[in-house]
Amino acid sequence: MAQSETITPMRNKMVNEVPPLVAGLQALGHVAGDADLGPRFLALSGLDADGLRAGAGDPALLAAVIDFLAAREADLVACADALALTPAALVAAGAALARGDI
Repeated sequence: MAQSETITPMRNKMVNEVPPLVAGLQALGHVAGDADLGPRFLALSGLDADGLRAGAGDPALLAAVIDFLAAREADLVACADALALTPAALVAAGAALARGDI
């Protein structure tokens, strides 16, 4: 390695290109694992925990999770930060999932 090169840990970098399905599943995990977001999403979606687990691989459900987050900027930003994504990348993943582009 040249003397001027440095190694930067990946955990400090924003990753903006992940497959939409991966971003959706990560967003679902974030929502489901949050004491406030999880129950709120279940209440608004009409799903119960079993229905949420059963639909975890459904692109439409994952798009709905991201739409839920996007409805409140603070939730979107917190999730994006937790996933090392930009909010725009997370919203783009939701749009791709809604189109069926997984």
